[in-house]
Amino acid sequence: MTFKTRHLIGFTAAIMTVFSGLSASAQETLKIGSYPANPPWEFKNEAGEFEGFEIDIITEIASRLDADLEISGLDFRALFVATASRRVDAVVSSLTITDERLEAQSFTQPYFSGALGFGTKEGSEIDSLVDLAGLKVGSIATSFPEGWLKEREDEIGYASYGSYDSTANMLTDLRNGRIDVAVNDIVSLRYAFTQPQLSNLEVALEVATGDRFAIMMPKDSEKLEAFNDALTEMKTDGTMATIYEKWFGVAPAADSLTVTPLPIPTSAN
Repeated sequence: MTFKTRHLIGFTAAIMTVFSGLSASAQETLKIGSYPANPPWEFKNEAGEFEGFEIDIITEIASRLDADLEISGLDFRALFVATASRRVDAVVSSLTITDERLEAQSFTQPYFSGALGFGTKEGSEIDSLVDLAGLKVGSIATSFPEGWLKEREDEIGYASYGSYDSTANMLTDLRNGRIDVAVNDIVSLRYAFTQPQLSNLEVALEVATGDRFAIMMPKDSEKLEAFNDALTEMKTDGTMATIYEKWFGVAPAADSLTVTPLPIPTSAN
């Protein structure tokens, strides 16, 4: 092999190394915000790593977009600031699509239809919304349950309302009698009440609301369509159903939002 040939081979190898490095470093990192105390939707395990139904969804989306994933824990109210300021690419936290939120944020297609759970101490004898009259109720600040309760304050006639920054604080007050009823999405409450320290609490009442959970993103995000396409693929190829069954123990209904491909929503309905 001549010096010229060796030189050319070496130069070619160097160029390939440079371009290989550029390709690796060019892989996009999706910045995701998440409320870290919202099991089974998202939570941190003992190792400090995020787990949950929506964590599996966002992880799968990142894989399909050939992107890395960086998940940050945020206070629930901070999720909206993070998307509005575009500090994150998306947030997950069992977030309901509402017309008010759509004015400042964008959402992917929904993948879950929610219902409200009304948590009480065992033996509360609460069987309907009528039984909430004169009681102290609470929910998470800026959440869908909070808005739902405030809109119906006169109708329900509860004595007082408490707004909480975390589910843990709300359920502590419920257990200690500072509030009579804690209102949250029913899946979260049922999961929480399986914990030994909350075994004296129960879901006394369930109210179907038709609210739809989705991934929230900055308004008109350039990544919105790609996220939505990935969700459509996941619903079509069975991946969403597999994730659902992993976290909820049953297969989703055949006509549910979990397996029905939908367009990007322009309204809450």
